[in-house]
Amino acid sequence: MNITSAMVKMPYSWMILSAPARTGLTAFSKALSLDVAVDNVTINNLLPERIDTDRQEFMAQRMMKADGITRDEARRRIVETISAKRFGKPEEVGDMCAYLCSVQSSFVSGQNVQIDGGSYPALMWVRNGDPGLRPVASDLVRSPSCSASRGRRS
Repeated sequence: MNITSAMVKMPYSWMILSAPARTGLTAFSKALSLDVAVDNVTINNLLPERIDTDRQEFMAQRMMKADGITRDEARRRIVETISAKRFGKPEEVGDMCAYLCSVQSSFVSGQNVQIDGGSYPALMWVRNGDPGLRPVASDLVRSPSCSASRGRRS
């Protein structure tokens, strides 16, 4: 079991050091899972996003500094991008990890399981430039401090 990040599906430009490592681990795990499945070994990746940890506090602090807003406003903006309208709890990630390590999931292998409360509502994200796209929540929640934007088809 690996715990990486939903970022492996849409790397953030400001995480240039960890994005390749996480993505590489995800690809390595998928390839390895193909080889060891015959031995009843499962390998999966958890891709958490918007979990109420120090990372979310860091994100709020970035927004506060860049946009001149309060901590509560920064957190509210982040929560608005989550379909569940709340941050995930660390124990919810732990529960999914426990399930994927259990006998009950013995036929689940080579999967990237997002645990994000619906933060990523599409199968694929498309970067800027396509006129058929409309902006959606960026990694910094439509913040002017965000240098990258993402979109989804209308």
